[in-house]
Amino acid sequence: MATRTDTDWRRRAERAEARTAALNRAAAAVASEHDVDRVLQLIVDEVRQLVDARQAALGITNRSGAIETFITSGISAAARRRIGPLPVGRGLLGALIREGESIRLASVADDPRSIGVPPHHFAISSFLGVPVPVRGRPMGNLYLTNKASGEFTSDDQDLVERFALHAGIAIDSARLLDQVQRLAVMEERDRIGRELHDSVIQQLYGVSLSLEDVPELVPEDPQDARRRVDEAIESLHGAIAEMRDFVYGLRPALLAPADLRRSLADLAEEAERGRLQHVDTYLAEVALPPDIAAELVAITREALSNATRHSEATEASVRLMDFGDRVRLRIVDNGRGFDARGRRGAGHHGVANIRDRAAGLGGRATVRSRPGEGTTVTVDIPVDQE
Repeated sequence: MATRTDTDWRRRAERAEARTAALNRAAAAVASEHDVDRVLQLIVDEVRQLVDARQAALGITNRSGAIETFITSGISAAARRRIGPLPVGRGLLGALIREGESIRLASVADDPRSIGVPPHHFAISSFLGVPVPVRGRPMGNLYLTNKASGEFTSDDQDLVERFALHAGIAIDSARLLDQVQRLAVMEERDRIGRELHDSVIQQLYGVSLSLEDVPELVPEDPQDARRRVDEAIESLHGAIAEMRDFVYGLRPALLAPADLRRSLADLAEEAERGRLQHVDTYLAEVALPPDIAAELVAITREALSNATRHSEATEASVRLMDFGDRVRLRIVDNGRGFDARGRRGAGHHGVANIRDRAAGLGGRATVRSRPGEGTTVTVDIPVDQE
C-alpha cells in the first residue's frame, strides 16, 4: 500500500514532468512557428494551467513603454470587452516594466504599488508577475492572477520566469524577422528599379532613338521608314514581354549559354539602328551559366546605352574574351567621356549599376574615362572550372 510520502513524490514527479513537457512545447513553438501571436498564446495558456491560475496575460510594450499587444488566457471575449481598453502600464504592471523584477503577492491589496482595477474588471487576490526580457531589457510582462489553490510559490515563479524567457525569444525573433522582411522589400525594390533601368527602360530608349528621323524618312524613303516602324514594334513587344516577367516575379533574360553571343550581337545591331554609326564585335564562344549570361547582356546594354545617351559616341566595340578561369567583357566608345573619379548627378546610375552587377557575380568592373577621350568598360568575371 502506497504511503502519503510515496503519493506526494509521485505527484511531484508528475508535476515536474508536466512542466518540462510544457517548456519543451514552448521551445518547439518558438523554433518552428512563424506566427508570433500563436506562440505567445500557447505560452500563456500553458503557464496558466501549470501554476493553477484562473487568469493569465502577457503584455508587450513598444519603444515608448506603452502596451501595444495584450494576450490573455482564462478570460472570455465578453469579459475582455467589459474591461475596456488595454492597460496603460500603471500600478503593478508598470512596476514590472520599470523595475525589471518579478513580483509575487498573496494579496494585491496589501501592496502600495497596486492602484486597483477598472470598474468591470474581475477581482484579483493573489498575483504573480514577471518581466519579459528581450536582449536583457524588459519589453513586456507575463502575469497570472488568482491561484486556485492559494498563493503562488517560489517554484511557480521560477517556472513563469522560464516561460517569460521563451516569450522574449519569440518577440525578438518576430521583430528581427520583420526587419529582415522590410530590408528584403527595400533590396527587391532597388533590384527591380535597377533591372528596369538596365533592360526595359534602355530598350524603350533605343526604340525612341530609332524612330526619331522616321518623319523625315516617310517622304524620302518610305520602305526604310516602314522597316524602322516594324522593328520598333518588335522591340516594344519584347519590352512588354520583359515587363510581364517582372510582374510575375521572374528574372528577366535568363539565357541558355549558347544564346549569349547572339544576344550581344543583337544589342550591337540595335545600337547601330540608333545613333551609333558602327559597333564592332568580337565574341568568343563561352559556355556560361544562364544567370551570368543574363548579367553580361544587361551590362552590355547599359554600356551601349550610356554611349549614345550621355557621351554622344558614334562608334563602339563589344568584345567577349575567354581566359579559362575568367571571362572578360569590354565595351569601348569614342564619345566625349567624363571624369570617372567624380560623382555622377541624378539620373546617371549606369556606372554604379554595372559595378553592382559585376560584384554580384563575384567579379569586378572598371570604368576608365576622361573628358574628350571616350570610355572603356572592362568586366572580369571568374568562372568555376570543374
